[in-house]
Amino acid sequence: MTAREAKKIIDEGENSHTEFKRKFSTDEKIAKEIIAFANSKGGKIFFGVDDDGSIVGVQSEKETAYLVSQTSREYCEPPVNLNISVIELYGKDVVISEIPESKTKPHRIQDFKSQINYNTAKVFIRMNSKSVQASKEMIKFLHTSFGNFEVMKFNFGEKEKTLFNYLEKHEKISTKDFSRLVNISERRAQRILIKLVRVGVIFLHQEEGGRIYFTHK
Repeated sequence: MTAREAKKIIDEGENSHTEFKRKFSTDEKIAKEIIAFANSKGGKIFFGVDDDGSIVGVQSEKETAYLVSQTSREYCEPPVNLNISVIELYGKDVVISEIPESKTKPHRIQDFKSQINYNTAKVFIRMNSKSVQASKEMIKFLHTSFGNFEVMKFNFGEKEKTLFNYLEKHEKISTKDFSRLVNISERRAQRILIKLVRVGVIFLHQEEGGRIYFTHK
């Protein structure tokens, strides 16, 4: 990333893909941000940038980069792969952590358990300009939708066509609404929605109250 590109992103402010941090605070707080981006569509964390976008710089770019890298490995389960770079802006060093969307969702705060517990796992996702805790329902969908198994061939039938026509008019739909729309069980509706998420045809979202829904984008 060039200095010009970094300035442009900073000028646009915090959003679903960008987070500003004045400095590295605690491992768990930074792990929360890393996990939220990895569980969502990816994003960038700028260290040395205040909430209002002003450049304050970091005291030690090497120490900050080391702490971020260590946190991604030791405080995130499974570990999150990221890229770290340092850019000088207005004579001050800014550390940029770029987190791609993960293929091994859901990531959680390290709890030293072999399997994920839907009731206690600290899983975060990105909602607008904030990293929020995922609901139990969202965790289940992430776990099922993005597990380590291959995407099978998928044929689009009448149920899928009905879903797409509905989304063209109403923009979003829940599992329960879809099951009612095509007159099938919620379990079967969930399986269809999961497959569509996996092939990238629809997208999974969480509302403020924790309820999940699906959209075309």
